[in-house]
Amino acid sequence: MQKNNKIQQQKIALERIKILFKEADQVFKEDPKLANRYVKLARKLAMKINIRLDKNLKRKFCKYCYSFLKPGINCRIRTRENKLIYYCFNCKNYTRIPFRKVKTS
Repeated sequence: MQKNNKIQQQKIALERIKILFKEADQVFKEDPKLANRYVKLARKLAMKINIRLDKNLKRKFCKYCYSFLKPGINCRIRTRENKLIYYCFNCKNYTRIPFRKVKTS
């Protein structure tokens, strides 16, 4: 019974986290501070319920200053030597994410 309740809580929390990121994306242009607040709430919720964020969600915020990233506006994305490089304009830090090239045969 208790395990079932925990799984249900995690599903609800994941839905809320996705909604918060969607709202952050929509609100960013008018109020970047509010978008950063949504990211902070989503992270706090994930930590409280003990959920890992998806790769897509992890790449939407800076892992150093936790600000919402919008490519071209407050971050720069480059590819170099089989890595995705995110550069945050707010905190001036780099995040390097390795990726594999798809083999074509």
